[in-house]
Amino acid sequence: MSDKEIEKEIPTIEESSGFNLLTSIWIVPFIALIIASWLAYQYFSQLGPEIKIVFPENEGLVAGQSVVKFRNVPIGKVTKIVLQENGDGVVVYVRMNEKSSKPYLNENAKFWIVKPEVGVSGVSGLDTLISGTYINIYSTTGGEFQDDFVGLTQPYRDSIGGEYIHLTSPTGDKVSVGTPIYYKNIKVGQVEYIYLNQNRQSIEIIIFVNKEYIDYIDNDSKFWIKSIVSLDISRGNLNLNLAPIHQIVQGGIEFSSSLVDKNSTSRDKEVFRLYRNQTEAEKHRRESHDRVLKEFILFTDKSTSNLKVDSPIRFNGFDIGSVKEIRLYYDKAIHRVQSEIIFDIDTSIFVGRDKMGRDENITLGVKNLYSAIKDGLRAKLDTLDPITQMQFIDLVFEQNLTKIDINSTQSYDIFPLSQKEQESIMQKVSKIIDSTDKLLLSSDKLINDINKPTVDMLKDIDTLIVNINKIVDKKSFRDMPDEINKTLKELTKTLKTTKRVIRGYSSKSLTGRQLSETLRVISKTTIEMKDFLKMLNRKPNALIFGDK
Repeated sequence: MSDKEIEKEIPTIEESSGFNLLTSIWIVPFIALIIASWLAYQYFSQLGPEIKIVFPENEGLVAGQSVVKFRNVPIGKVTKIVLQENGDGVVVYVRMNEKSSKPYLNENAKFWIVKPEVGVSGVSGLDTLISGTYINIYSTTGGEFQDDFVGLTQPYRDSIGGEYIHLTSPTGDKVSVGTPIYYKNIKVGQVEYIYLNQNRQSIEIIIFVNKEYIDYIDNDSKFWIKSIVSLDISRGNLNLNLAPIHQIVQGGIEFSSSLVDKNSTSRDKEVFRLYRNQTEAEKHRRESHDRVLKEFILFTDKSTSNLKVDSPIRFNGFDIGSVKEIRLYYDKAIHRVQSEIIFDIDTSIFVGRDKMGRDENITLGVKNLYSAIKDGLRAKLDTLDPITQMQFIDLVFEQNLTKIDINSTQSYDIFPLSQKEQESIMQKVSKIIDSTDKLLLSSDKLINDINKPTVDMLKDIDTLIVNINKIVDKKSFRDMPDEINKTLKELTKTLKTTKRVIRGYSSKSLTGRQLSETLRVISKTTIEMKDFLKMLNRKPNALIFGDK
């Protein structure tokens, strides 16, 4: 085959002068670029804003791992954690996953860190053991968008589910965050916050009470520390109650309610006092507008070792005040320790009634109290019970006193002190025992004094009866007139009866034996009572813990 024939057999390839997109190899990366751009647009168009949250410290958050949850649904992720410039805390940067979360990022948003915790209320945050520590958020829609927040140190509670109640306590003993709140032994809430008052004189306690129980708190409610052990010896019965194990571990606060002010709307403005126990709570009236407190000072050189702050002030058996402060100082003139007792009295107790039976103006209570002091009202130290020997101040009237005016110091009016020496219950019982001893000794002496003339009398009567019988038995006596004979026989009979009666009171008679036995029992009881009083004086709590 010739060369020309071979050239005719080879196909001719025409060169393309244009760009054919459908047949170009670049179509693949181009399509990939379009898809990537679309996906990027989709991602960034749905990507939520970046916010920053300031916490006092980082409690287990990890950048790129820890998430933000709303209603237990992840809506964001921690991207960066840095220290604040001043070093007072940490700044956590969070990128929200979707723009749909933006309406919730406003002034209503609350953020806090959820981590595993073991407290008095139990174990919380167990889910973080698997998923890790995360940030929880509570919020509602509405309000302007913001991207800068301050995190909470405690979990936030929605007030729709209950209410916050403000308590105050001098010390805050046995109370911590998480301590449960009880009403009739039903848990209704818990302690949320505890902080020191600005005046540094008291502890402020914020509790949260669930919505279904909030109506049981009224303006007259009283709160107290729930007792682990309660002992009641009233009405002759001994009742010992021990709290359940979980209450012993957790402690608790209990409150009472009269339900008089149910559905009250002013409780959010009320600050309730937290009492140390139920007994203290029940003896204090709520401080309301109709209570008028007046402070006094009392000077005494009597022992006040068993008088404590908050000890009661009583009048006719009613608590009308309490001790606020006790100061001690040495009086070098008499070489004794003196006590200054500052206490307040609710003068509204002394408000009287007019002739029509209507209550007087409440301000007249102070005037009536001062008038009572002029008429002999005095303060004296007394003991609450013979076991603990705890003291209180009792206001009593003393007769035949010179009317005096109230003296004052720079800050307080001076309440006059009773001049009568106050005896304790133990001293009174000891005096009764001593009187019984004296009575027994006097009785023994009296019986001995009576027995001696009685014996002599019996001897004389025996002699007289014998002589009369001799006369009556004589033969010459039988010839005497019947009237004389009859009279002498009646005399003999009367003397014998008298002798039997007198002998009936001798030590060998039933009456004498009973009298002697009674005196022996009384004497034995007196000795035992003396030993008992000595034991109580040595150890006042011996009735409870024994004399070991």
